[in-house]
Amino acid sequence: MSYASAGALQAALYQFLTADAPVMALTGGAVFDAAPPGTPAGTHLVLGEEEVIDRSDISGPGAEHRFTLSVRSDATGFAQAKAVAARLAVIVPEAALDLAPSGRLVAIWFDRAQARRLDGGAVRRVDLRFRARVEGLSGE
Repeated sequence: MSYASAGALQAALYQFLTADAPVMALTGGAVFDAAPPGTPAGTHLVLGEEEVIDRSDISGPGAEHRFTLSVRSDATGFAQAKAVAARLAVIVPEAALDLAPSGRLVAIWFDRAQARRLDGGAVRRVDLRFRARVEGLSGE
C-alpha cells in the first residue's frame, strides 16, 4: 500500500480549491484545510475525512483515497451550500493535481453527496465524497 501521497494530495487539493475564483466567491474565501473552531458565520468549505485503501498491483504501489469535502452554511435554505457543492462536483474530478515527488494522480471521481440540517436547522451541510486513484512512484 502507498500512503506516501496522502499529504501531497491534500495540499494539492487545497491549493486547487483556493485558486478557483468561483469557489472563493461562493465561500467568501473561507476554505479550510482543518475544521475551524466553532461554527463560523456564512458559507465555508472544509477538507474533511479521508480513508485510504491499498490498490497496489504488479506495476507498483498505489492507493484509492476516499475523501470528503464539507460545505457548511448558515444561509436560509440549501441554495448557497448546494451552489458550492455543485461547483465542487464539476471541478474536482477534472483537477490535474501535481503530487510529485510522492506519487501521481491517475483520476478523481465523484462518489456521492449528502445534504442535511445541523444545529436544529440553523446550519446546512453538504458532504461530498470523492475517490482518487493514486500511483506511488518507484522507490517507495
